[in-house]
Order: sequence, then C-alpha cells, then structure tokens
Amino acid sequence: MKILLLISISFFISFCVHSQADTMPKADTNVYRIIKTDGGELFGKILKQDAREVLIITKDNREVYIPQHVIKKMEIIDTKDFNASGTFIGDDKFATRYFLTTNGLPVVKGEHYVQWNLFGPDFQFGLGNNFGVGVMTSWIGIPIIGTIKKSWQLSDNAHIALGGLLGTGTWIIPDFGGALPFATLSFGDRRTNIAFSSGYGAIWAGNGAEGRWITSVAGMVKLSPKITLVFDSFILMPTADDFVTTSYNQEVYNPTTMMYESQLVTYEENRSRPGFGLLIPGLRWHQAEGQAFQFGFTGIFYDNDIVPVPIPMVQWYRSL
Repeated sequence: MKILLLISISFFISFCVHSQADTMPKADTNVYRIIKTDGGELFGKILKQDAREVLIITKDNREVYIPQHVIKKMEIIDTKDFNASGTFIGDDKFATRYFLTTNGLPVVKGEHYVQWNLFGPDFQFGLGNNFGVGVMTSWIGIPIIGTIKKSWQLSDNAHIALGGLLGTGTWIIPDFGGALPFATLSFGDRRTNIAFSSGYGAIWAGNGAEGRWITSVAGMVKLSPKITLVFDSFILMPTADDFVTTSYNQEVYNPTTMMYESQLVTYEENRSRPGFGLLIPGLRWHQAEGQAFQFGFTGIFYDNDIVPVPIPMVQWYRSL
C-alpha cells in the first residue's frame, strides 16, 4: 500500500511540474525597434511589459523603462537591418519611388503617402496586398494623372510589376490626354535596389495622336538611418527613319510664255525623332518616421549631348 501511495504522489508531482512548465511564458528573444511619439528611437529586447510601461534591455545592457503612452510603434527587427558596425539602417519608407519612376516592390497595404513637388502633389495609396493607386497633378490642376500598379514577388530579391498612367487636360483642355502602360523588373530590397522599366507612352490632342517607347533605369542605396542615395532616369527612345513624300502644285513663272504656270513639286521629309532623356542623381534625407526630403540635379540627354539643368529637383515625402 505504501509503495502504491509513493508512486501516486510521484506521478502527481511530476504532472504538476510539467503542467507548470508548459504554462510558463517563453522568453522573448526578439530585438525590437521602439519609436516614440517625439520621433526618438530605442532598440532592445523586452524583459517585461504591462499596461503602463515596457522594460527593455539595450545592446549595452542598460535597462530602460518606457511609458506606454509615449510609444508610437514597436516592430521586430532582424540582424540584416544593421550594418557591419552595428548601426541600425532599416528599410527606406518610400522605397517604391525614385524621383519620377517606380519599381517592382509592392506598395504595402494601408500605407499611404504624398510626394510634394515644386510643380504639384502626387498621392499614392496602398489599397490591397501588392496593389496601389494614385493621383498626381499640378498646382493649377493641369493635367490630372491617375496611376495604378500591381506587384508580384519572383524570389526573395526580385519583383515584377505591371501598371499604367492615364491623364487628361481636365476641363481646361478636355481634348488633351495621354496614357503610359508599363512593366518594371527590380532586384533588391527596401534598402538597396535597382529597377528596369519600359512602356509605350501615347499623347493625343483633338484628332491627332503620337506615341513613343519609354525606358528607365533607376536605383537606390540606403547608406545610413538618415541618408539614401537615389538615381532615376526617364528616356524617350529615338524613332526610326520615317520618310514622307509630299506633293503640291506651285505657280512657276515661264519666261518663254511670260505667264505663270502650275507645276507639280515633290519633296521628301524625314520625320524621325532623336532620343531624349532625363538623368537625375540625388539624395534622400529621412527627417523622421514617415518624413523625408529629396533633392537631385537633372541632366538632359539630347542628340548625343548631356546638358545640366541649373535648377535642382526638390521633393518632400510625407506618410498619410
């Protein structure tokens, strides 16, 4: 009987110990980036938290209490978010845009932003998974251009996107419009990437229309938490030789008859157009979470010459 009692007690103790071990919370080994409402940032592992405050331990083994009401956002970060010297770099908040063009990286659902330009605003909205729409215009509302883009992930560091732009001269120039369907292939992530884009742009006014192939090579490298180097290009491809023959009647004086006589005149015109491109290297300064200032200097490529533009391109990014 005693042996049976000892076995029962041992079994009960073992059951209680295992049950307690299963219900004990596991230690959180993740490293968090904590963004405060004043724009400050802290990095560390969470030791404990409750409704009032969060206790973290930083990389240099300091324990810091942070009141919950000053925490704007907490996110888990990976070791790849740090550079070789241990400085946090993180993603570029506006990695899907350069100066003028976009790339294959998806617009995050629920994340919206505006790009303020000297000539007008550009609003972009992440409406679904890898799907975004936008609208851009000038300060006087001419033109108004709608944008759309859908992205697909090909691998960890490769994305492809299909999209388009459709614009109108609005009520001021209702007969004027344009469209640009495009595809873009990009390699990299939201810190370092390069993109190759191509599309066919068409412009119409009244009963006339003309089109042209457009290409772009663009990229960015985030060097530090505050600085990203950006390069963009916008290239109109040259058109092939297009000779057009035109004939018309011209009155020519005949000295023999001393009269003007109608004579058929024929000439050939080459309507080919040379290539044209914008080359824009620049810098993006991340001022705070969801805020960035960007400027660059434009070079115009035309007829095998590059001419610098003395006026810089200036843009402001703001999360909405």
